[in-house]
Amino acid sequence: MNRIVILLAVLAITASSCKIFQKSSGQAESQYTTDTTAPTKVFTVPGSETNTQPTAVTKPEPVVDEKPIAMRKEQVSFTNETDQSANEANTFFVILGSFSQLDNAKNYRTTLIDEGFTPIILHSETGYYRVCVNSYKSETEARGRVAQVRNAFPKYSDVWLLIKG
Repeated sequence: MNRIVILLAVLAITASSCKIFQKSSGQAESQYTTDTTAPTKVFTVPGSETNTQPTAVTKPEPVVDEKPIAMRKEQVSFTNETDQSANEANTFFVILGSFSQLDNAKNYRTTLIDEGFTPIILHSETGYYRVCVNSYKSETEARGRVAQVRNAFPKYSDVWLLIKG
């Protein structure tokens, strides 16, 4: 007899917790149905108002790059004499890739040329080959180029600055 009472109690608890047996309390029954008790939203179409005054057109704010720019100071040497003569006076280098093998850096350089960049390869004191897309004398100009690259090419969001030391 005790077993039957316990079994009935378990069944009653199970049935009361099951959603099939619960009654709707005026709320939406599904997350996909709308709540009919919510007030209706009313929207107005711009320009449909009777008071049409000319409004000033403002220029959109330039997109500011929120992500911090990684910077590293290293001694570097140029792998090509032509690149050296054109960029030797510059201090800030915009880096898109680092490779331990020169062949990999050259392959990446070819990929970047196809995308419109004019990359050069630097050999770092750490032994890595850095693929640089621009070099500047001014840090401000270099930071601006990093922001341009990040905005135009989201896949290169990890671009960073190398400071020739």
